[in-house]
Amino acid sequence: MEKLKAANLYRSELIPVSGKLVERYNKCLVKLGFTETKLKSFSIDGIGWSPEIAEEKDNLHYLNNGEANLHGIIISPLQKGKPVYVPFHTFDRDMMKFVFKVHGTKINDITRDCAICIDFDQSIDAFYEPLDVLKYDKVNINFHLINDLVNIQKKQIELIATFKTGNNFIDESIHQQLLNSAKTYGDLRTRDLDLHELQYTTSSFYTRAFGGVYLLRDFISPIIVFESETWHKEAIKDTNYDVLIYHINQPELMDKLRDHVIIEYNLETVVKTDRYERVKKFEMFQSIKKPKHPIKEILDDKLLYKSYLNKLDIQSRKKVMSVELYLEKLETSNQYKIADIVDLKMFQALHNPHSSLEPKHQDLIWMLLVNISPKDILYLYWYDKEAFYNEFKTWDDSFKDWVIETISNNI
Repeated sequence: MEKLKAANLYRSELIPVSGKLVERYNKCLVKLGFTETKLKSFSIDGIGWSPEIAEEKDNLHYLNNGEANLHGIIISPLQKGKPVYVPFHTFDRDMMKFVFKVHGTKINDITRDCAICIDFDQSIDAFYEPLDVLKYDKVNINFHLINDLVNIQKKQIELIATFKTGNNFIDESIHQQLLNSAKTYGDLRTRDLDLHELQYTTSSFYTRAFGGVYLLRDFISPIIVFESETWHKEAIKDTNYDVLIYHINQPELMDKLRDHVIIEYNLETVVKTDRYERVKKFEMFQSIKKPKHPIKEILDDKLLYKSYLNKLDIQSRKKVMSVELYLEKLETSNQYKIADIVDLKMFQALHNPHSSLEPKHQDLIWMLLVNISPKDILYLYWYDKEAFYNEFKTWDDSFKDWVIETISNNI
């Protein structure tokens, strides 16, 4: 990951946390039912998730109380607009944007001396069966301040009212109580600490629950796609819901997505794009065995590329060039079928969300497509960074250099 960090491509927008903010963060962890971190400094993203604490606790989703209960922590107004690096749902980023849009001014004030715990409540205490994800509808976003500051504000106002009653202004004990409260918490009389509950309505989304699930419910009929074979097999036993259920590796899934006008393809058009070149070069990288030159040089140098292409065995060569071979044959006869010539995974990788989809749905479908066939390294980085990071670790060092240059040139 050092190569990605050096290129500013690995969690580059995290906010450093140290000193008093660590204490406030720990109070939030305890309030939410978790254990404190022992770290003296760490970094957080827009929702309050920390990679260092995740590593310390050996739990990527340490801010979850089970898969059905997500939490967040706000300790700084700098979290506004920051990425959510490991979202449990694809709508987590949107919920945080919503929080800061509505309560941004109050958050700026409150986080001067306090921290905010967030409870994302979708009225599901726990998941029991994989199709429980269909119950996701509205998420109630509730806010809780550490130090019970709201009640302390009420007591401070009541104490001031008592001070003004009758001859209490000469009562030294009341004087002392006011001074102690002011020294500890400051003057809370005019501060607006009321973060009222918000409600966020979900549509189609991805969740990491049950090994990863896509729920597409804004189209002709609901479609649910499982990444886990185990949970997919469990889900198809459930006949209580009128929903189409697929595993992400089922070829029939792509057919259904096309039938429902969710995805589309145009090989004649896409073959002229940079995206096609990235997919083809990724396939080339996977096909080359024991190269005598760095992979980056092979992919960047046309002469070297042709040389290595011609050294591949015939099946690998046909696989790399399968789209172009198909289009050439199509010029002479329409009897050829895509499935007979074009490699299935390459064909899948060259699909895109249907042009009629709304932008929010396009992003979700791109994420689904790059996970069905993760051959475009740029789109994988854009739409599923965690999957990209996991793949990046396994690649040849020279190929990593090519990947970093490719992504950096497209930002």
